Amino acid sequence: MLSYQHIYHAGNLADVQKHALLCQMLAYLTVKDKPLSYFETHSGRGLYGLDAAEAVKTGEAAAGIDAVEAREWFGADHPYMQALSAVRDQHGARSYPGSPLLARHLLRDQDRMSLAELHPQEFAALDGLFPRRAANCVKQDGYEMVMERTPPEPRRGMLLIDPAYEVKSEYDAIPAFVAKLHRKWNVGVIAIWYPLLTTGAHLGMVKALEALDLPKVLRHEVRFGPARQGHRMVGSGMFVVNTPFGTEDEAQRLSTLFTAL
Repeated sequence: MLSYQHIYHAGNLADVQKHALLCQMLAYLTVKDKPLSYFETHSGRGLYGLDAAEAVKTGEAAAGIDAVEAREWFGADHPYMQALSAVRDQHGARSYPGSPLLARHLLRDQDRMSLAELHPQEFAALDGLFPRRAANCVKQDGYEMVMERTPPEPRRGMLLIDPAYEVKSEYDAIPAFVAKLHRKWNVGVIAIWYPLLTTGAHLGMVKALEALDLPKVLRHEVRFGPARQGHRMVGSGMFVVNTPFGTEDEAQRLSTLFTAL
């Protein structure tokens, strides 16, 4: 199933949580001079216009990134805001970067980026966004791509797993994938985003991930009201393995902010 397009949801509150933590982790990982490898299994198109008809129709960005900026959740020196500001300077004030573009602004020339996306239109946009030297974009199943390229060179690095969960079996498949990947690449930071649903579909996956007993695990969840009547997503979660230093502090700060919404 390839019907999902993130333009309808870009900049929503789930993106705020996910992207704030992602940028915090990458900022820490890039403090050291040593290069790193960065992967994404479900990259999307990488850049969205919040003034596009699709984004305006749902209003999720207005209740998301627009609202939290008005509340000044993030200072100008926060890595999330630094990357967002750089994207706006380049692409316009109503541009919003997906995780690949946020990561690219925080990574350095010596770092390697590999991005997978299967949706034909989303991949075409993603591939056109990045010069070849900046990212290796492939129209391939992301899980297969990561398994083929790990352990990577350089070995330091991070993977973001960020599916749309269009297929219910994905909840069952992710824990097994993470267990297998960690055996191959035990030093890699593995970050899994998941929606908090009224159906509880995510609960079994999170329980299975916790049962793996992997090192330096962070489970962070925030809750918010549904984007519209009948919408089943009522929160956002991140499960991180080999959590970088400082991420837990940022997660706790975000929890306080989301609670006050």
